[in-house]
Amino acid sequence: MQTAKEIMTKDVVTIQASASTAEAIGLMREKHIRDLVVEPSHSEDAYGIVTETDIAYKVAAYGKNPQTVSVGEIMTKPCIEVDPDLTVEEVAQLFALNHIHRAPVIKEKLFGIISVTDILRETMWWRD
Repeated sequence: MQTAKEIMTKDVVTIQASASTAEAIGLMREKHIRDLVVEPSHSEDAYGIVTETDIAYKVAAYGKNPQTVSVGEIMTKPCIEVDPDLTVEEVAQLFALNHIHRAPVIKEKLFGIISVTDILRETMWWRD
C-alpha cells in the first residue's frame, strides 16, 4: 500500500499566524484551495492549520471583520500531523478517529499536505 508522501500534495501554501483572515481568504481564493498551513513562529513552535470552515464558523458566523481577525486567533494549533511514512490506510484511520479532512505531512519539516480527496483518489479501486 502507498504511503502519505506518495499521494500527498507537495505544493503547500502557508501563511503566518499574524496575517489577517482577509489575507487568508484572498490566498485561498487565488490558489483555489480550502486550507492553509500556518507557519511556526519559531523553531520550537508547532505548525497550525486554518480552513475555510474555521473562517466561516469563527469569523463570518459572528459578523467579525476579517480585516481585523488574525489567522492566529482562529487556527487549529497544534494541528494533527501526518508522518510521511504512514500508509494510506493509517492516514484514513487517523482522519476518521480525529474527525478531520486534511493534515500537513511533517517529519522534522513540512513535506506536503494530505486530504480525504487524496485518499479517495488513491483508493478508488472500482474504477480500474
